Amino acid sequence: MWAPLSAYSCPMNDASLTLQPFLCGLAFPECPRWRGGALWYSDFYTHQVMHVTMDGQATPMAEVHHEPGGLGWLPDGRLLVVSRQDRRLLRIERDGELVMVADLSSLAHWPCNDMLVDAQGRAYIGNFGFDLPARAPFAPTCLILVAPGGAPRVVAEDMHFPNGCAMTSDGRTLIVAESYGARLTAFDVQEDGSLSGRRIWAQLQGKGVGPDGITLDAEGAIWMASPVSKEVLRVKEGGEVTHRIPTQQQAVACELGGEDGRTLFVFTTRVMLTPQESLRTRLGAIQITQVEIPRA
Repeated sequence: MWAPLSAYSCPMNDASLTLQPFLCGLAFPECPRWRGGALWYSDFYTHQVMHVTMDGQATPMAEVHHEPGGLGWLPDGRLLVVSRQDRRLLRIERDGELVMVADLSSLAHWPCNDMLVDAQGRAYIGNFGFDLPARAPFAPTCLILVAPGGAPRVVAEDMHFPNGCAMTSDGRTLIVAESYGARLTAFDVQEDGSLSGRRIWAQLQGKGVGPDGITLDAEGAIWMASPVSKEVLRVKEGGEVTHRIPTQQQAVACELGGEDGRTLFVFTTRVMLTPQESLRTRLGAIQITQVEIPRA
């Protein structure tokens, strides 16, 4: 369900020579994570969680029938994955079996999306809040927490499309991309995983600039994908933009990884295609560039 570069026409960015092709011919790649010397991501419409080494060898690791979303690992190494359309949190057992951890449907009424799992195995999960594919009017929603052994609960309300998340290395601050709020919002993380001290970490400026997937670097800055403005940006707390990389397609996610943590993986596609169109056209792609500051 994936293809090397030679099999498809890979969209390149004529405005910048910094982005280089890594993988093309994907349906809708999203929710990247770097772990164990490899890139992991979900391809929504092939229903697969993928594992990719730096030489471009891609291996399916799980199939999630209702579309895989956010990824994260428990302290014991088992993988958690969001099942988007039926709004469940799943766990992949060591034998590959998928088991349900939590049903989120009573709290999230539209598809779930990205997720961050912290060092204690607590999963912070976002959701749409409205029927985006049908272009329904915007409505705010909540951020959901699932702690090990606990029931799902709301830890933040009035979120404007909570999407990618990042946590500082000390585990004390959670940063959430609010895509429809055009902002990065920070919270203090309490001992039980609850959130307090809500504040705007960065209010983004510019036509169409809004965060989707995000990743944190060692200086505490955020790399963020901005689909509408077709770019990835490096943003410091307070809103200063230090770097901008334009993309030909819509940038939906990014992740720092690689052997030295300085490879920036940029995920692009066309967002509003139907699943059938995405599977037919295979416009999804991953590009890479080398940055100065490594991952956090």
